[in-house]
Amino acid sequence: MSGVPATRIVSVNVNGIRAAVRKGMTEWLDAANVDILCLQEVRATATELATSLPGWELVNSEALLKGRAGVAVAARVAPDAVRTTLPGDETDAAGRWIEADFTIGGSTVTVVSAYVHTGEAETPRQDLKWGFLDAMTARMPILRAASPLSVIMGDLNVGHRELDIRNWKGNRGKAGFLPRERAYFDCWLGPDGETVECVDGTTGTGMGWVDLGRRFAGEVDGPYTWWSMRGRAFDNDTGWRIDYQLATPELAAKAQSYSVFRASAWDTRWSDHAPVIVDYDL
Repeated sequence: MSGVPATRIVSVNVNGIRAAVRKGMTEWLDAANVDILCLQEVRATATELATSLPGWELVNSEALLKGRAGVAVAARVAPDAVRTTLPGDETDAAGRWIEADFTIGGSTVTVVSAYVHTGEAETPRQDLKWGFLDAMTARMPILRAASPLSVIMGDLNVGHRELDIRNWKGNRGKAGFLPRERAYFDCWLGPDGETVECVDGTTGTGMGWVDLGRRFAGEVDGPYTWWSMRGRAFDNDTGWRIDYQLATPELAAKAQSYSVFRASAWDTRWSDHAPVIVDYDL
């Protein structure tokens, strides 16, 4: 370590920013020492977001339908540049993708807050998800070439491996754990430039990005980031790991620590998702 304080970058699906703030998100933020915060499912206008998070520099992308989706980046300093479109996506990407460039330690660091469609197997909703995942795949090498210190984070709505879902056997044919969905991750995270054998039986080319959650946690179940609000899923830790920080190898080399903030009890949660926290030595 260099002795310079780490830059803490956090991602969380807030399930509605106004509701999250009412339930205690502000108190958590006050204690968490966050430098950059990527939000998904904001479900608010820019004015409502600013009211909910006073004192932060905010950029956002609203969904076309009021009260749906929405992504944002909140930071202690204003970004140098912002992009709110995902090139190549022919679906409704509004409210689902935002890129922000920051100058940190003399280098450009690009953070992306992404909210991938939930999907539904063999329906038009899944077609939207395929289109979005295709556009992400096309964007990732371009993003890395332009900004080697890049991280794509957020609710990506796919459990990559069996370790990422407690009840994976019961979800093999459902959106979020379809082999074709998981194959995208196989390629994104495969060795850079090498042929990758994907879980759906296809082959692809590895892109070299790093799943920081799996790198730090190792070969263990979870740590999960989402639990259904129904039943006793949270109490029983019957969860899914669908929230990620996927970093370029260049940025991953600077990651110091990774954690998931799991609330102490069901009734203390301010979202059905948990914040994903990474400290970087920048």
